[in-house]
Amino acid sequence: MTIQVKATAAHPAVTTEQISETDKRHTIHPWADLATAPTTGDLVISKGEGYHVYDSDGKRYIDGIAGMWCVNIGYGNVEIAEAIAKQAQKLAYYTPFGAMTNPLSAELARVLAELTPGDLNRVQFTTSGSGAVDSAIRFVHFYFNAIGKPEKKHIISRLESYHGSSYLTASLSGKQVDRTYFHYMDDIIHHISCPNPYRREPGLSLEAYCQQLLGEFEDKINEIGADNIACFIAEPIMGSGGVLVPPTGYHKGMKALCEKYDILYILDEVVTGFGRLGHFFSAEPVWEIIPDLITCAKGITSGYQPMGAVIISDRLFDRISGDNAPEAAYFTNGYTYSGHPITCAAALKNIEIIQRDNICEHVREVGPYFIERLKTLEKYDIVGETRGNHLMACVECNISGNPVAAEDKDITAARTVDKFCDEAGLIVRPYEALLILSPPLVIDKEGIDQLVSILAQSIEQATEELKAKGLI
Repeated sequence: MTIQVKATAAHPAVTTEQISETDKRHTIHPWADLATAPTTGDLVISKGEGYHVYDSDGKRYIDGIAGMWCVNIGYGNVEIAEAIAKQAQKLAYYTPFGAMTNPLSAELARVLAELTPGDLNRVQFTTSGSGAVDSAIRFVHFYFNAIGKPEKKHIISRLESYHGSSYLTASLSGKQVDRTYFHYMDDIIHHISCPNPYRREPGLSLEAYCQQLLGEFEDKINEIGADNIACFIAEPIMGSGGVLVPPTGYHKGMKALCEKYDILYILDEVVTGFGRLGHFFSAEPVWEIIPDLITCAKGITSGYQPMGAVIISDRLFDRISGDNAPEAAYFTNGYTYSGHPITCAAALKNIEIIQRDNICEHVREVGPYFIERLKTLEKYDIVGETRGNHLMACVECNISGNPVAAEDKDITAARTVDKFCDEAGLIVRPYEALLILSPPLVIDKEGIDQLVSILAQSIEQATEELKAKGLI
């Protein structure tokens, strides 16, 4: 049987319609709407350059979401492409299991240990953020079993959090809109309130709101029993749940409670790692904490290769290894492609570029400008709030006036703005009543001005359409 290959780089004449039809027939996309997937065509992105991407018809867009929080150094970087190609010719793959390694995996682990705070010096590589979080939880359970505390199994997460889409990590995630017809674990996973200052009680100060959140956490610990709780997991800023920036002192307070009750603190830096907040990792320089474990992915290779990692404290690892190892202490967790040589080559070159080109410093310069420019959008009636930190931001639509939660008309407003953004050449990420933004870290002030200008124009157009429909 001969299979005819139609859509490849060797056949660039394939039309957008043909690509779309093939895709609809054969591909199940993440977060696909199954009601419309068989009939609705997708945007076909075929090229990227800097902070722009191009569709298959040649239309250029400002990529306001960096692919998916990840293309930090921008598109079309020749250096990283050459590093990938060179390593593929030298050693494409060898098993990482047991006592096997490769030079790049060992070097990347050393570099990550240098970049992370405190004694976080032990690295297990994965192939995604979901895998990193999954491995972090498995390590925590292994750890407490190994030291004779098998009752410490329970995990506290937060509403509106996102930690992945594996069986375990989807259960850890707290975005209610994502919970559909799958099954979710609910025996050892618990969710507490997320820090959402915009939706706090009217008249409640940020300081009082922070104490309220800390009090809820401690109440949940006492309800479950500290002796039963293994860990707390948190994104520094809640990403896809709405770019929720916690009040000052939140993470320090939560970490102090974890230390008080012998609960491990996992900081999920899958989105915030590798420069998005102006630092390789935000734990210590931004939030003033040193967690017990850090998870990362996305920006570790700037999306040029799939990779993740969990970075673990020496204090924890040393207690269950060497002379302290329990009987038959095999850590039977990992992946065929853990520490893949090509992926490690991409990560090492990516880190080199970020350091050499002072990209973190650039983010610290343009990030406040980005947030300041977005704040100007709050003059529009359909915008409830703009918020964020450096190159991680969100515009929340609120035409209902509901101070507690978004309503259907707020969601319609955001989708309408998104439609006009797409027409004008700007890709944003709509979620419920939110327009989420995370452009490549190489974006400059000119690009930021263009991005905000398109948003403003789209909000104005959306406002007119919503008025015509009688929604405002």
